[in-house]
Amino acid sequence: MGEESRVSFSHEPVLLDEVIESLAIKPDGVYLDGTAGGGGHSSAIAARLTTGRLIAIDRDPEAVAAAGARLAPFGDRATVVRANFSEMERVCASLGIGALDGVLLDLGVSSHQLDTPERGFSYISDAPLDMRMDPASPLSAADVVNRYPKEKLEKIIYEYGEEKFAQRIAARICEARAEAPIGTTGELVAVIRSAIPAAALRAAEHHPAMRTFQAIRIEVNGELDVIEPTVRSAVSLLAPGGRLAVITFHSLEDRRVKQ
Repeated sequence: MGEESRVSFSHEPVLLDEVIESLAIKPDGVYLDGTAGGGGHSSAIAARLTTGRLIAIDRDPEAVAAAGARLAPFGDRATVVRANFSEMERVCASLGIGALDGVLLDLGVSSHQLDTPERGFSYISDAPLDMRMDPASPLSAADVVNRYPKEKLEKIIYEYGEEKFAQRIAARICEARAEAPIGTTGELVAVIRSAIPAAALRAAEHHPAMRTFQAIRIEVNGELDVIEPTVRSAVSLLAPGGRLAVITFHSLEDRRVKQ
């Protein structure tokens, strides 16, 4: 990974003080950061350990490389593993860890993924339709947009994007792809704009493609499906008195975590 990617990963981690306070870190404790990102939260946890240990996992290879570089000064105190956070039980077993004193999950897309145009997450830059957090995953945004039946597209956009114009957008996507496959984020944004009434576009508080892009990204990465089993795994791994801290960014994630 290039130096530019590492720099873009080094932003101030979100809710850092709240995370540290919530985890109540013990210097000799064992902690797992299920979404290492650039290692911002992980490095703050590791810095508070003496004889303890931190396991940082992420499914994005660029995140693993960035977190590995940032955590290198901590030596054996910090271990970085490429895996989905839903695999934390397997990861802990492979490392001989039976219980954790704290687990952190930072759900959703990272700022690095959004800020890297070629990853295809952003509706601001034109890039190939991708949106895969793990580039090795078989399903991409292009597959969803160009292959899903209209009814399934509408359901995803309505439920995962909470988009009231889901029916119009799904229909317009199907019309456009019948002429030629939709291959880039810019093409998809144009299709979405064409489906939304002019009055709604003028009154919109957010980018008109925001909700649809969120919906497609959630579908591509199975983000909501893994929340419940991951939270259950985390709780089952906690030692007595252990803590689980979860950062959510929208109501769909928040609802599932709380339930």
